[in-house]
Amino acid sequence: MNSSPNQSPAGEYLLAIESSCDETAAAVIDRQLNVHSNVVASQSDLHVRYGGVVPEIASRAHVARIIPVIDDALNQADKSLEDISAMAVVTQPGLVGSLLVGLTAAKTLATVLRIPLLAVNHVEAHLFACRLAAKREVFPAIGLVVSGGHTNLYDCHDSTRYELLGSTIDDAAGE
Repeated sequence: MNSSPNQSPAGEYLLAIESSCDETAAAVIDRQLNVHSNVVASQSDLHVRYGGVVPEIASRAHVARIIPVIDDALNQADKSLEDISAMAVVTQPGLVGSLLVGLTAAKTLATVLRIPLLAVNHVEAHLFACRLAAKREVFPAIGLVVSGGHTNLYDCHDSTRYELLGSTIDDAAGE
């Protein structure tokens, strides 16, 4: 079965969940790395008065938002759970309570649907996100990740081999 750039055969879609800090997100992606939906629910309005993210508030907001965000991602992609052949979820680094919300949702769906569950390192995912836009190999490359409390420099040999060259030891550039 052939598929256009915007359509994959049924069952060839990945549902990805991110809840590592203060945004609840879900996306539907096909095997050709086409992004069919990307839904993000920000919590910035909940944390602004505290001058930073409050972990307990973040976790509770994820609990309230995870199912609607997943539903919105599936609806925007015009897909159902039956179209999903794998799950991906951020498992580290991040706020433990926030991570547990996304992980619990992803594990539950993967178990019920009997599909694989892929663990994703949030910082390393930033490193390879450029592949979604480039649609081609961009290696070898040097990658700089500035995300929240993490600032890392990587030597990327290919999509599976990379080496941490260094990271900040006090304040991260993203803080």
